[in-house]
Order: sequence, then structure tokens, then C-alpha cells
Amino acid sequence: MSFYASALRHVIWPAYEGGLRRRDTPRHMRRYERDQWLAADDLAALQFERLRRLVHWCYREVPYYRRRWDALGITPLDIRKPADIALLPVLTKADIRENFDDMKAVSLKDSLGYKATGGSTGEPLRFGFTRESNDRRVAVMWRGYGWAGSRMGRRTLFLWGGPVGEQSLSHKWKDRAYNAVFGRKLLDSFPMSESNMADYADAIDAYRPEVIVGYVGPLVRLSEWLIATGRRVAKPVSIIGAAEALHPFQRELIERAFGAPAFNTYGCREFMLIASECEHRDGLHVNADHLIVETLGADGMPSRDGSGEVAITDLFNHGMPFIRYVNGDMATQRARPCQCGRGLPMLASVDGRKLDAIRTPDGHILPGEFFPHMLKDVPGLTRFQLVQRQLDRLDLSIVRGREFDDASLDYIRREVSRVLGDSAQLHCHFVDDIPLTRSGKLRVTVSELAP
Repeated sequence: MSFYASALRHVIWPAYEGGLRRRDTPRHMRRYERDQWLAADDLAALQFERLRRLVHWCYREVPYYRRRWDALGITPLDIRKPADIALLPVLTKADIRENFDDMKAVSLKDSLGYKATGGSTGEPLRFGFTRESNDRRVAVMWRGYGWAGSRMGRRTLFLWGGPVGEQSLSHKWKDRAYNAVFGRKLLDSFPMSESNMADYADAIDAYRPEVIVGYVGPLVRLSEWLIATGRRVAKPVSIIGAAEALHPFQRELIERAFGAPAFNTYGCREFMLIASECEHRDGLHVNADHLIVETLGADGMPSRDGSGEVAITDLFNHGMPFIRYVNGDMATQRARPCQCGRGLPMLASVDGRKLDAIRTPDGHILPGEFFPHMLKDVPGLTRFQLVQRQLDRLDLSIVRGREFDDASLDYIRREVSRVLGDSAQLHCHFVDDIPLTRSGKLRVTVSELAP
């Protein structure tokens, strides 16, 4: 670790975050660093105690849960052992939308922050969170990314989604200052095309990052171009894939192109980092001291056999608690522990989260992540799906709510045009519903073009 990185992690950042801003993130980081090495049984006991406290809190403070559990004849005293979590009903996006105010804890509702997500299932969602839960999410993120070598202060390049809409000058300056202090550089992946791949390679060479973090789709496309052209770029220590599952063939491509190990992660905006690979890269460690991650079988009951629907409980967002929230993803659990010695349970794979890339006649390749990223803040957008059946045409199906108006539609057209120009026509269709796939998921972006 460089002198600056060490000073940032151990002196500058704790003084700023814990002292000036009075946040508990440094303390949470120290605790999470210790807890990952607890024995599996001790971690399970710690997790259950946190769940038990959360359930009692929700029954006292959150009108939605009290009403729902009373209707089912469930009380907090029924949750006596970890397996009893299955007595509690799952939480869906529809439940949250229909009961938004009643999802908030009465004593904390006036202190919440809010975020929105487009999500891999294409149903935009607004949710509240407490300051403590956000501090803890940041701490967990630094721990998981640290396993892949992405430690605070290391030069990190993000091949990520750029900002959409207009940003204020003060916001731009804050971003620049933050990125400068933490040694970060953002490369917007949304304008990536066959004609400008060299620009991305040049930017990597100019910045010489120690770590690259990126959407899997753009990382793979850049890797394919590097291999095809024989271009070599500055070699990072590691590469971290996000937003989609990193499949073995994609990992091999990325590692061939960059000459560095690639790491898989799993997260979503509602919780940030859910699971990630350690140095052995043999499955993803679940942040079980922060979350509960279940996989549900076809009968809706917890199952450890095969791929199942993911249900997540946030143990620390007491302001707007998510208990057994089904986010539309599928995953497979792994029974055997990792040789690293961490007691955290593991996922063998994340199975049902793939966003198709969109192509245009001029060679532009737009990652599917663009659409949930851009559409997450559109008022009144209930559900959407982007389908490409021909190179010069995109069809966007929209299920709209009462808040959707002409300004919402103008914003969508403007942002798509800003990225694609006139190379493809966007056709918007208002529909009553969008069918799910046979696996029960809604694919956000669908490309029906031959590869």
C-alpha cells in the first residue's frame, strides 16, 4: 500500500468521515473486518439476533408489517429460530409501492434519505434509508471490494454509466473533488462503439489504474476488441465486474485482454453490495453479518437445492425495513465453505440477471444497463421493456402511472437521442402490462438480433 493510500485509509478519511461528518462508517468497517473471520455458527447466531431485533422493531414501529403479520396471525414471538423467517411473507415491489408511507418506521420517517432504482427487473422503485444503514452499506462495499484488491486510495478506473440529465455545477465539482481524493476516474460506458474503442484503451493507458471496476457487458466488449486488435493496455492488479453475473467465458476473455484476475460481484441499488468473491474466486461470499439472503424454491419455501428466487432482508435499515424482499433475481447457494477461512455463507452463482446489449447500424453498442440507469427517476414509470428486432429501430414498452406525462416522454426521447443520435429510431408504446419470461422474470432489454 502506498503512503498516500495508507494515510487516506487510516488518518485522512477517518478524521473526515468520523470526525468532521460524524458518520460511523470507519467504526462499522472495523467491525465488519473482524466479523468476517467468525466461525459460521457464530455468524449465524449474530445474524439471527439482528433479525430478531429487527422483527420486534417492525412490529412496534412499521404499520405495514404489523398489519400484514396480524392478518396472518404472526407475532415477533413466533420467530424463535433462524428457520422461522419462512413464517414471514415475502415483500414485493408492488407491496412497497402500494404501502409506501406505511413501510416507514413512525419514529424515523422524517429523517430518511431516498434513492430510486431501475433494477434488473425493469420496475423502477423509490425507497427510503437511514443514515446508519447507508454508512454500513459503504463499509460493507469497501470490505467486499477490498477482497479483490480495491482498497481505499488505490487508483481505480470505473467503466460505468455516466450521469443522465443535467447536473449542477456544484454537483460536478463535488464529484471531481471526491474522485481526486479517492483516486478514482470515471469512463462513461454508454457511448461505447466499435469506432471509439481505441479512446477507451487510450484513457486506461493514460490513467494507469491499479483496479478497474466496470459493467460486465462493456468490459467484455472492450476485451474482445483488445484481443482482436492485439492492443495491450496498462495492466491493473485486478478487475471487478458488476451489474451482471460474470460468466466463466467472460472472465476468461477479460483476463486474456487485461492480463489481470477478474472478480465477480452481486449487488443491487436497494442494498448495494450483497455478495462478492474473495482472493480465491470460487463462489461469492454473502455479507451475512449485514443481510440475510435466501433462495426460494418453486413452492416459495427456502431451498438450498439448485437455482432459486432471491429473497433479501436488510438487517439495519430500520427506517424503511425490507424483510424477505424478492428483487427478481435467481441464484444458487454453495454448501461447502471457502478455503479462505471466512465464515460467511456462499453463493455458487447468480443465475438470472442478464441485460442484453443494443446495437445500431453505425456500430454503436449500448449496454443494456443504460435503460434502467436512465429510466429509474422518470415520474410515473411503473414498468418498462426495451426490445430490439432490427438495427435501426428500438421499441420501448411503457406501463405508466398517473405521474407520467409529456415531460416524462420528452426526457426519455432526449436522453436516448443524446446517446444514439439518429442512428436508431425509438418507438414508445403504452401498454397495460409486460409479460414475464418463463423463468418468472421481466427482461429489461431484449435483443432479438443474431449475434
